[in-house]
Amino acid sequence: MLSPKPNPFRYFNSSPEVIRLTVMMYVRYPLSLRNVEDLLHERGIDNCHETVRFWWNRFGPLFAGDIRKRRTRAGNFSLWRWHVDEVFVKINGELHYLWRAVDHEGEVLEFFVSKTRDKASALKFLKKAMKRHGRPEVIVTDGLRSYGAAMREIGNLKRREVGRWKNNRAENSHQPFRRREAAMLKFRRTKTLQKFVAVHGQIHNHFNSERHLVSREIYKQRRLAALAEWRAVAA
Repeated sequence: MLSPKPNPFRYFNSSPEVIRLTVMMYVRYPLSLRNVEDLLHERGIDNCHETVRFWWNRFGPLFAGDIRKRRTRAGNFSLWRWHVDEVFVKINGELHYLWRAVDHEGEVLEFFVSKTRDKASALKFLKKAMKRHGRPEVIVTDGLRSYGAAMREIGNLKRREVGRWKNNRAENSHQPFRRREAAMLKFRRTKTLQKFVAVHGQIHNHFNSERHLVSREIYKQRRLAALAEWRAVAA
């Protein structure tokens, strides 16, 4: 008989509801640690900004992992069209590259951090994404030659599309991350960047209700459903 799953909140004096709210506020919105501390204080919750840091490091990956499992199990991602792009990220002043893949609805599928953007990095990233999500019908990229070389090696070159405005979906999906990067005053370690991108991507997907495409009533229904599921995930 399997032993019951241990309660991750068992050694904490704060309630799971407070921890859940703190992690959601810090990861979902472009707020600094001290901004979250001040907002919680207005609600009668007295926590230090270092507590906010500790909680998102401790519970953020747990919540994000549970969200990923639920979405993967339900098949809430598309194999029709992926948009792949990379952005420049500085870690302690050193230039790195954050590779990201999103589907045609802007859902973040996969990410990868590397020091280079050559064929080896592109190949590793694409293999990682396809191993978890399968092979899409079309992959839209920019003109970087590393994509072509990597997709030629895995036999996927015919499914590649390159165009001046075709990859705007990936470009727009970088904006929430850029706002969070500015609020965090950049990153100091690669491990921190990888962890935060993993957590931020899943929570962004969870609350992404495509507000600009639906009516107010439908948006409110989706928002309530997302909040209800978030409470169930972090219970």
